[in-house]
This record gives sequence, structure tokens and C-alpha cells, in this order.
Amino acid sequence: MKKIAILGSTGSIGNSTLSICESFPDRYKPIALAAGRNIEAALAQAIRWRPKLISMATEELADTLRTRLRAGGITCVEVVHGTEGTVQVATLPEVDFVVSAIVGVAGLEATYAAVCAGKTIGLANKECLVAAGELIIAAARERNVALLPIDSEHNAIHQCMRGGTAAEVKQIWLTASGGPFRSTPLKDFSNITPQQALKHPTWVMGQRITIDSATMMNKGFEVIEACRLFNLPPAQVQVTVHPQSTVHSLVEFVDGSILAQISVTDMRLPILYALAYPERVAVAEKDRLTFDLKTLSQLDFSQPDFNRFPCLRLAYEAAEAGGKAPIALNAADEIAVAAFLEGRIAFMDIPRTIEQVLQVTTGPRPASIVEVLEADLAARQAAREVIATQFAPVSH
Repeated sequence: MKKIAILGSTGSIGNSTLSICESFPDRYKPIALAAGRNIEAALAQAIRWRPKLISMATEELADTLRTRLRAGGITCVEVVHGTEGTVQVATLPEVDFVVSAIVGVAGLEATYAAVCAGKTIGLANKECLVAAGELIIAAARERNVALLPIDSEHNAIHQCMRGGTAAEVKQIWLTASGGPFRSTPLKDFSNITPQQALKHPTWVMGQRITIDSATMMNKGFEVIEACRLFNLPPAQVQVTVHPQSTVHSLVEFVDGSILAQISVTDMRLPILYALAYPERVAVAEKDRLTFDLKTLSQLDFSQPDFNRFPCLRLAYEAAEAGGKAPIALNAADEIAVAAFLEGRIAFMDIPRTIEQVLQVTTGPRPASIVEVLEADLAARQAAREVIATQFAPVSH
């Protein structure tokens, strides 16, 4: 029985993880949850799973949850809050496996603490490796901690790499759907609205990641994450636009062989792979996600257009630069995406904001998580200043 902590238990990855726990009650038990701000979902999870520990974003929310649990006669669940509470969830001594699924850098400290505590990590938060990958990877190697990717593309690469040694890998290919604007004329990009950008053709996701998919910044983050997870330079991490989203990624070996991972688009598959690794768990017939081979009748692949998607170019440049550049890339993107969703900047102002922030980002490589968070705050402030002084509000 693996005892699991879920950072981001009320989000889509968290709910999918709990769905797997429902399907395999003899294998996986959630005993610690970081639930954020969704009090109703947190209450339902606490009642259903009776975790030893649950963390809310604020003290007020924690008090509310504690009161409602007691009113229902539930006193066995300890309720904590804030960053310290999330760290408690991630480092609870009984926990064997931590699912890191909090969006953004909010889950960074807890994920790093879990690694330092020797926990196996199922990583669904790409921002952790983008902002602090060098520190997290170094800590994981020092403690012999497994970092198992849950992102579908990196999970696919992890599966394919079991077909050869690291030295036998020539390059890897991350597939990208191309988002909703893969075929939109470049001249129309200045008129893209948030409503249009939030309509992803394949996946149902949160707002920020959906916009990041539309700009292909999400794929840029994945390039940086892949470099760190698989110890590869940016030149060996390629992106290919694959609108069918059937092939989740590919690994090319030095002898010319290419292995691809193919499955239905359901996040329960990579989550179960990570939870069960190095085993593969048989799924009951009623729960099996059947793949229709007819969907392989058409597989399109093409090179991404950096003129259409400058965020992807900026990510490659940040990956090459290293140091604080990936931190600034992520922080500036988060601020710019929020401004776009609020109608304060245009769609193409997102990469313009990020590029300007990268140009003013200097200084030595952060040597601690505290320094990473300081660089993150500085980049956010720089992005706010760019947006406030250089772009006019947009009316759609």
C-alpha cells in the first residue's frame, strides 16, 4: 500500500489521482492533501478520504474547514494552512509518494522539501523544474529520489527511454497540438481574444495553461523541463506539431530507431504509470481506456513556426542561457497571461512582455530556493512595469 500526498488535490490532476485511488484501494491511499482555496471540494475530499492532514491556502479557510468537519463529527483530520501547511503535507513521515500538481511556483517549496525528505515525486508541476530545476535535480540525485513525470509528454519520454540507455539517445521529440491558432493567419494574431484562446482543441485545462498552450509557451516550459529531467542540452530536445495528439512524444536513438508512446488522451494513464513505476498495473476491464487503432490512420507532424509562436523561441533562449532566465521566463509569462485574460494587453503582447523582462534579467545562478523565489518576485515586478508603461488596454 502506497501512502500518497497530493499537492493540488482539488485540481484536475489531483482529482484524477483520487480517481485512481478509488480504482485501486488496495494499492494507493491518500493520507495528506493540499487543497488550496476550494473549500467545498476540500470538505468533500476530507469526508471521503479522512486524510491525516489537509492544508488550505489561508488561515481563514483552514478555520472554516475545521469548523465544518467538527460539525459533521469528523475530528481525525488535522487542518493546516499556507506554505508551511503545504510543506507539512509534502513531508509527512508516513507518505511514500508525493504528487506535485500545484500550478505555478506556489508548490515549489513543498516539492523541494519533499525531495529533501526522500519522497518519490510524481511531477505534474512543470514550473518547479523551470524555475528551480537545477536545485531540485541536484537534491534528488544526492538523495537517490525518483522524479517521475506526470505531464503526458515527459511521461511518454520516460516510457520510451526504457528501450535504451541514456547514452544511446540521439534526441527526443515533444509533440504539441499547435493549440487553437495553429492555422490562424499571423496577421490575425493581434485580434485574438481571451475567449478564443481558451478553446483548446484537445485538452480541458486551467486558464493559464490553456493560454500557454495557445502561445506554445507551455511547450517551451516542457523543453526546459525535459532538458533537466533527462539531462539533455536544448539542441537535443525538439518540438513537433502533431494536431491529432495521438503520439504523446518520441525518442530517437543513435542507431536510427524511434520509439513513440501512443495512448488515449487521459491523464489517469500517466498518473497511474508514475504511481506504479517500475511496475505496470493491470486495469479492470470496466476502467480500461481503449485505444482505437483507426485513429492512427492519419498522423501529421510539422515544425513549429517561431514567428507565429515567439514564446517557444524565448523558451529555447532561456534554456540556453540558464541561471535566472528560466525563472524570469515563467514569472513574466504568468503576469502577462493574467493581464491578457483581464483585457489589459493584446495576445502578442505576452511574448513582448516576456522578451523585455528577459533582457533586463541578470545576476548569478540562484544557490537556494529563497534566491529562486527572490528572482521570481523581481521578474514579476519587471513584467508589471513593462505592462503598465508600454501597452494600452485592449477592447474586444
